Amino acid sequence: MTGKNSYYSTNLKAPRASFREALLKGLAPDGGLYFPTVLPKLDREELASFSSMDYPQMAAIILSRLIGNEIEEKEVLKICEEIYTFRIPVERVYGRNYLMRLDQGPTASFKDFAALFMGRMMQHFLSLEDQHITILTATSGDTGSAVANAFYGLENIGVVILFPAGEVTDMQRKQMTTLHRNIRIIEIEGKFDDCQNLVKKAFMDPDLSELRLSSANSINIGRLLPQSIYYFWAWSRLSVKTDEQAVFSVPCGNFGNLAGGLIAREMGLPVKKFVIATNENNEVPQFLETGQYSTIKPSMNCISSAMNVGHPSNLARIIALYNGTMDEEGTITKTPDLSRMRKDFFSKSVSDQETMETIAQCYRQFRLLLEPHGAVAWNGLMAFLKHQPDYLREKFLCISLETAHPAKFGEEIKKVINILPDLPDSLIKMEGKKEEYISLGNNYEVFKSYLFNNY
Repeated sequence: MTGKNSYYSTNLKAPRASFREALLKGLAPDGGLYFPTVLPKLDREELASFSSMDYPQMAAIILSRLIGNEIEEKEVLKICEEIYTFRIPVERVYGRNYLMRLDQGPTASFKDFAALFMGRMMQHFLSLEDQHITILTATSGDTGSAVANAFYGLENIGVVILFPAGEVTDMQRKQMTTLHRNIRIIEIEGKFDDCQNLVKKAFMDPDLSELRLSSANSINIGRLLPQSIYYFWAWSRLSVKTDEQAVFSVPCGNFGNLAGGLIAREMGLPVKKFVIATNENNEVPQFLETGQYSTIKPSMNCISSAMNVGHPSNLARIIALYNGTMDEEGTITKTPDLSRMRKDFFSKSVSDQETMETIAQCYRQFRLLLEPHGAVAWNGLMAFLKHQPDYLREKFLCISLETAHPAKFGEEIKKVINILPDLPDSLIKMEGKKEEYISLGNNYEVFKSYLFNNY
């Protein structure tokens, strides 16, 4: 059993917290994001052993290292075996270029991996002391449905999810609004960043301290840690030797997925490069190019809707890994090691037009069905490979991440290739269910009154 790990705030003005404290608080008291003080290293022998393990076994080992002895590894394994019951396909497209589909979970989104584990961990700690908390979460698409599903029916947890009006698909909305009981959904007249700001203000408001608020966004460390596991999974299925480095192309919105990959790399996963693939919200590619960071307000509305983020919260964690500091408003108070970031990352902003062309080309050339977020990642990977000499392109092990099921964006895909993807069973089950949600303006006092009146 590993020892106890602690978690520091990226704003560096809050006491260190245990995993339980960081998980249940969500946001640090100084407004920063919690991050592990130590990222434990896995040796070559341990990495090699992953190839013979199933996903729950591997996840339990890695997560137990990160969490420490606050929960026994056998309990972590039990949780992982109960929640990770779906496939994680890694498909060869051509050469050594692969697609990892993270869309086989109960809400057909990669966010199932993290939300399911976080919900069970929260319930575990709360039930030990018979306590109750209220989760506040903002979503630009798939987070809300994954959180609603993962927390549905958990006795010690109430959930409030905010989504921007007109910027989630009908399918994404229905995945949230057809669940009831402990799940409440609010449509906000604004952008995702407005929803996220309302949530952050509520966390920092002393008037709401008695409500015991927490978050299930990727600002919560409990959401972040499980997102490191599938990087180990893909590498363990595909690498031909234990020191073979992989290139991962990651569709980036709030940058939790990339932060999870960086945790995996810091723990010893051999990574050659991360491709940062964004949609037209290109604040991070611009930062890497110029060294100047500017948020995009309001964020741009693109067909890869879960990536419509003008200021990614998790950028503060990434900058911290590179010895810099960024506050919650996006002000960099200590410049990170930009030369190392530029060495480790290749970044590409992908337009909607390029996204649609990529969907069409991949289907035409490989019969590969991509949704918009996966298409952004694949476009970014192809741009990276174009920059390499011919002899290197064949050598790299490249893994592009597909983060949602194509059926969740069926109408967009049909416009491009005239095919409507088949619905998975998890989405068919929603048909005919009653929706329940309310609409509020982008006004913090109104939102605060709602919380007071209902919780």
